Amino acid sequence: MIALARSLTLALALAITGAAAQAADRARLEEFLEVTGFDVALESIRLSASSAPQMLGLEADDFGAQWTVLADNVFDTDTMHDMAVDILGETLEDDLLDHAMDFYASDLGRRLVIAENDSHMEDDSDTKTEAGQAIVEGLVRIGSPRLAALKRMNQASDSAGTAVRAIQEVQVRFLLAAAGAGVIDLKMEEPDLREALRADEDALRLSISEGALTGAAYTYQAFSDAEVLEYAKALEDPKMRKVYDLMNAVQYEIMANRYEALAARMRDLQPTQEL
Repeated sequence: MIALARSLTLALALAITGAAAQAADRARLEEFLEVTGFDVALESIRLSASSAPQMLGLEADDFGAQWTVLADNVFDTDTMHDMAVDILGETLEDDLLDHAMDFYASDLGRRLVIAENDSHMEDDSDTKTEAGQAIVEGLVRIGSPRLAALKRMNQASDSAGTAVRAIQEVQVRFLLAAAGAGVIDLKMEEPDLREALRADEDALRLSISEGALTGAAYTYQAFSDAEVLEYAKALEDPKMRKVYDLMNAVQYEIMANRYEALAARMRDLQPTQEL
């Protein structure tokens, strides 16, 4: 399943970028990950592991310290970093890499990456969410144009509209892998599972949209309205859209891959449960 899914991700990435020429070399890709902050975004995938047991009707606390050790091992930063470089090495063309790096190497770009990196690794997600919601409510009250710019940023950075489909795919692959490993007794066939997830698609889309808006409001609170609008316009550039569509595809593929690996390892932590 992992090999097949990876080939599908590469096909998607190729379709997104239209990549046919020689992609960037490894040294430049390493620089790309650092300059754009994509390396920290990948590292933050590990923080999502705490929600994995909930998909199986369990809680991370059920496993005690074992869970932290397992999650840190499966979501190893070096492993995810190497996966990203390997995929990007086959898909990211030089002109797209140069375009993204030129922006993020600018003064505004560097400050944005620092803010984004800090936000990605924020430990207290509840506090972050509450603060973001308060900011959004304040912007709504005063009718600030900043709100529209934040929405433009979020739409541009997921211009392919992949978030809902990608999250559903991560869930399916994780549940199927958990069932295959004997961690859960899955009562649904794959088509039925996908249909059940599609039934909640509207609620998921709304949740993602609201979460992205509050997250952006929190992350970019120190930037001026003009800077937020400048960033939105930069993200709307066709080349930057292709870069973000590709990075989103890579990030979700790595997440799904690691969740499958997590499911295989969970068999040693807990008995079979019914879903």
